[in-house]
Amino acid sequence: MRYVSTRGQSPSVGFVDAVLAGLAPDGGLYIPEIWPTFTADQIAGFAGRPYHEVAAAVIGAFAGDEIPAADLTAMCREAYAAFKHAAVTPLVQLAPEVFMAELFHGPSLAFKDVAMQILARLYDYVLGRQNRVQTILCATSGDTGGAAVEAFRGRKNVRVIALFPDGRISEVQRRFMTTATDANVGCVAVSGTFDDCQAIVKQAFQDQALRQAVDLSGVNSINFARIAAQAVYYFTSAVALGAPGRAVSFCVPSGNFGDAFAGYVASRMGLPVARIVVATNSNDILANAFETGRYSRGEVKATISPAMDIQSASNFERLYFEAVGRDAQATARAFEGFGAGGAIDVPADALARMRQMFRGVGVSESDTEKAIVAALETTGELIDPHTAVAVSALGRATDTPGPIVVLSTAHAAKFPEDVARVCGVTPQLPRGAADLADRPERFERLPAEAETIKAYVRAFAAA
Repeated sequence: MRYVSTRGQSPSVGFVDAVLAGLAPDGGLYIPEIWPTFTADQIAGFAGRPYHEVAAAVIGAFAGDEIPAADLTAMCREAYAAFKHAAVTPLVQLAPEVFMAELFHGPSLAFKDVAMQILARLYDYVLGRQNRVQTILCATSGDTGGAAVEAFRGRKNVRVIALFPDGRISEVQRRFMTTATDANVGCVAVSGTFDDCQAIVKQAFQDQALRQAVDLSGVNSINFARIAAQAVYYFTSAVALGAPGRAVSFCVPSGNFGDAFAGYVASRMGLPVARIVVATNSNDILANAFETGRYSRGEVKATISPAMDIQSASNFERLYFEAVGRDAQATARAFEGFGAGGAIDVPADALARMRQMFRGVGVSESDTEKAIVAALETTGELIDPHTAVAVSALGRATDTPGPIVVLSTAHAAKFPEDVARVCGVTPQLPRGAADLADRPERFERLPAEAETIKAYVRAFAAA
């Protein structure tokens, strides 16, 4: 398997190099040169199999012969043994033909664990054989950082630095990062938004001297291995509901578009996906893009679903690349223009291709709160604000064919104050995290200045 950049100015690389690099040198995102596919019989064969076995098959299709199948299976078995539910991502029925995939049974109580736990083991496996130590720099809107810290803490071949927007994530989200005591973990509260953090990470990756000095890598959803790992629960959920004998739809709360794009990846691999509803909060850049064709950055608004408070969805570039017929020159021109001017007009034919699968729905704060209350009253399920955005959006996406799976991306206990205020019930942290509020925190506060952050990264790596 070879991987190419969406901007076409970097040479193709293998799976391992794409994973360790994260972002391509030309600023583009890696994507498979050719999509691997499963037959209908192979997909049907996933039914009833342990989650780790399906994960090894799906991720293995992207790894090719670079990682022996037995080694990858062992990594997947170990990664998903860390989850508190035997099914890893179990389905719960909410209504006739409407189901919820619980993606929050991992160590940091968020869907990011599904990819991050296997990614950490991939890094350890590869770097150990190369006698190499890398520095991982990630930006988080709340959950990526906690999942990265939980997955990489204490690992001898990796240093991990998490940047998060100061005051714009929940206390529980913050503490999953800042209470880690391992020497290889650094956390930075940035005086800005998630988009500021993400822009700083991209600038760091484009600084070739810094990349070489600290052997920089990234585990945000720009890293294709995360997308591959997230595609797994599309397969397990759909097969449980009758695929490939019938198509299944998904409703995905989305900020950086990685989770929704993983559904597109699953469809390219042969899974019959009828529709993906992209549910956004008031930061509705993606919903607007799918509805109007105008992908335009606005001011980031603070909401009760902070992991989605994003006005620059990195993975949209991957979908754009596919929709314009893999025209790397056109993609580079569009996203370099977006970086400078903050807007793209999606070509009409490309928009039509996107709309064959995707719908966008923006959800207000009021409707998010109503969805939390309604879910509790009608199903007894206590859902977090991000899941509530998807539940609310589904009510407006009336042309979505069933069965439909809502992706529940975080445990309600990561947002206890907002959930309790809205519905009167305070969600409790699971036993393993019950003392989180009592653990001491350790993090730095720095301005949203790329050079300041890059200096911190150099110093942390040297120390």
